[in-house]
Amino acid sequence: MTNKDAALNWFDTNYDEKFKEWLQILKIPSISTDPQRKADIQQACDFLGDYLKRLGADKVETFKTKVHPILYAEFNKGGDAAKTVLIYGHYDVQPADPINEWRTEPFTPTIVDDKIYARGASDMKGQLMAAIFAVEALLKTSGLPLNVKFLLEGEEEIGSPSLDSFIHEHKEMLACDMVLNPDAGMIAKDLPTLTYGLRGLIYFELRIDGPHADLHSGLFGGVVANPANVLTQIIAKLHNSDGSIAIPGFYDEVIPLDEDERKKLASYKSADEGFLQFSGSPKLFGEAGFSSNERAGARPTLDVNG
Repeated sequence: MTNKDAALNWFDTNYDEKFKEWLQILKIPSISTDPQRKADIQQACDFLGDYLKRLGADKVETFKTKVHPILYAEFNKGGDAAKTVLIYGHYDVQPADPINEWRTEPFTPTIVDDKIYARGASDMKGQLMAAIFAVEALLKTSGLPLNVKFLLEGEEEIGSPSLDSFIHEHKEMLACDMVLNPDAGMIAKDLPTLTYGLRGLIYFELRIDGPHADLHSGLFGGVVANPANVLTQIIAKLHNSDGSIAIPGFYDEVIPLDEDERKKLASYKSADEGFLQFSGSPKLFGEAGFSSNERAGARPTLDVNG
């Protein structure tokens, strides 16, 4: 039996117990945007810290910030010559409002049709506990083949205001060979997925000023531009017809896909089917809308004149 099989068998044997432990943290309303939930944020942090201590972590420490605490833990089981992986996670969740739109209580985990409904079940208490359970399964069987560090924060849903400074101030403690961020999804239920690239984000507020009052379109429609029409034209020019971003400089620091990556992505036909089924859309858009052969050889273009 391989080390992986032994770990998986251990988890299957202890599934009911692990499932209940996952439910415990789902019941904690760790909403980082709500000042009245500071105690709940601390409770979630303490829950994870206590759990990692019980697993035999060599170090578990909570760092206070101006907003919510950061939890750090490390397992130095692989030895000095072993590689080190740093696992990132966040234990805060989005607000549950509007409550009346929920069919179940957001912090009372409920199983419906083999799916569990609770705020944070996916983003990201599910992935976080899965990573911890994976480490636990190895510790209980073959042992960890490498060193593992955890960096768990309670501010991700408010933009991680304390994380940058914390990383800069603790570079030596956080030193690692690889960072694993499980805060992503899977292409399909039966298709395990390793996400190694994510989109960036840029946003701004744009205000269009025009006439000082509403104008009659029959009298002024041809001689005074409607601010609403101008705004839609600006929005339309943000993208090219193939879906690429038309903002100059947007792709300057984006690493292009190589041919091998494109061929592998093009081979995942079930991903296309999953997107169509989940979205209910009649077809996909941009490069995702190409056929597999077209996508394998396609390269994004940027028309800055959009």
